[in-house]
Amino acid sequence: MKIFKNATVYVEGKGLKKCTVQFDDKIRAIGGRRLKGEEIVLPQDAIVLPGFIDQHIHGAGGSDGMDGTVEDISVIAKTVASEGTTSFLVTTMTQSKENILKAMQAVKEYREANFDSGARVVGIHLEGPFIAAAHKGAQPLEYVKAPDIATFDEYNAASGYAIKIVTLAPEVSGADEFIRHLTANQIVSSIGHTGAKYADIVQAIDNGARNVTHTYNAQTALHHREIGTVGSAMLLDELNCEMIADTIHVSVPAMKLLVKNKPADKLSLITDAMRAKGLPDGESELGGQTVYVKNGEARLADGTLAGSVLRMNRALQNVVEKVGVPFTQAVDYATINPARLLNIDKETGSIKVGKKADFTVLNKSYDVILTVRDGEVVYQA
Repeated sequence: MKIFKNATVYVEGKGLKKCTVQFDDKIRAIGGRRLKGEEIVLPQDAIVLPGFIDQHIHGAGGSDGMDGTVEDISVIAKTVASEGTTSFLVTTMTQSKENILKAMQAVKEYREANFDSGARVVGIHLEGPFIAAAHKGAQPLEYVKAPDIATFDEYNAASGYAIKIVTLAPEVSGADEFIRHLTANQIVSSIGHTGAKYADIVQAIDNGARNVTHTYNAQTALHHREIGTVGSAMLLDELNCEMIADTIHVSVPAMKLLVKNKPADKLSLITDAMRAKGLPDGESELGGQTVYVKNGEARLADGTLAGSVLRMNRALQNVVEKVGVPFTQAVDYATINPARLLNIDKETGSIKVGKKADFTVLNKSYDVILTVRDGEVVYQA
């Protein structure tokens, strides 16, 4: 048994409070003067938060989920633990069927091995290939495909049924049936890389769609005669919105606009990070394409943004300090909101007795001091 003694803790339902937390692999007690265990000593300015959950991340530390090896997934898991992330979805991209299947199988092998180092892989975010060619962003055009239930089922089976989110374009022929199939299998349909209009979005919601992939990016913008995907994302409370809060993919005023228009429980911070995260500036790679990383921006040769090198603790800092979101609300964006979307909120996403002992410990500068997953320290500064 371990304890954080008389620490500042973000406790579910109670906000930030001074208390002692007792835990092993799960949280056993919060508060009480007689709690005992091996004390993990924290600095005076430390704040204990739930572990961050990144529902959309491609890579980090020089590795990518599409590399298709257990070793590369392990590198990502260890790298993201250093930014306070305790759970994440290995995110794929539009690629050949052979490469996607290889990535699926690697996730299956990794999860079956039950690695206890780094962040936990809770599943897969399949970003493509079922997207709109005109809104492919940094996704390779030659591998874009129309929605295909049989192909998807093959991917899901190869992954050990680990797919949790599928990014798709709802206006493409076959999307209605595909979204209904995902909904029936309790998989989140996420609207992204799309030219969808308001009517398409409403139809997608009727079929079960629940999320918007990296809101604002690679989708139809807001216009006063057709509010498009961006306007629909803001208007329709059924949709949870992902946001890359790096001030590059989305400007600060645009972040403020999205925050103002979404219920507090319908926004998730994501990093959408690629393999260059955690490495020095220079050339990198995404889906076989050369990416140039400079001053925190990752772009293709033509200037197209190609994922990010954002760290989750810095996304949190940006949302609080630049957007003006209250601290605990911003924390919810990175913890309980994605947990609810992924239906893992009974296990993780907040600090509550009985949940997994997943913690991120920050100082007042938003630096990660400690990351704890299942009660074990997986990163220490």
